[in-house]
Amino acid sequence: MKTWIALFRGINVGGNNLLPMAELRNDLESLKLKHVRTYIQSGNVVFQSNAKTASSLSKKIRTQVEKQHGFKPQVLVLSCEDLQAAIQSNPFPDATAHPKTLHFFFLEKPATDPDIDALNNAKSPAENFRLTDRVFFLHSQDGFARSKLASNVEKYLGVVVTARNYRTVEKLASMAEQETP
Repeated sequence: MKTWIALFRGINVGGNNLLPMAELRNDLESLKLKHVRTYIQSGNVVFQSNAKTASSLSKKIRTQVEKQHGFKPQVLVLSCEDLQAAIQSNPFPDATAHPKTLHFFFLEKPATDPDIDALNNAKSPAENFRLTDRVFFLHSQDGFARSKLASNVEKYLGVVVTARNYRTVEKLASMAEQETP
């Protein structure tokens, strides 16, 4: 069985799309996913499956949540190897000392026509970014919540993204590497 990481977008935020993690674990186990573990309420799940592709898993999970809870969230599924590759390609290694200032925006697909000028114009002097095929890295020294760049990344890249800070990425990688019973 292969280890996968599901990153939900827009659940349990502002009282919308409420999905308790215990219910989410049950939903995923009903899909025959194994060793399902969640991390914090924003929808981070590590599990094992014999599925061949991330996209097939994402579709199954989204459909199951819609069937059980009445809304269909965005779900980006990564392999353990994808997550490790993102960590290894982090262009801001010094920022890991302050993990809440470093964010990984995972892309649903590569950004084929990103508006780099708009990204640069939205960037504050205390921010740096780097775009790869699957991740937009943002080091925002003044904080994520104040960042005009962070709030417009998806629009400027032209693809669906979901962001996690370095602490969460690191925790998910650790969970994915743990031995399962």
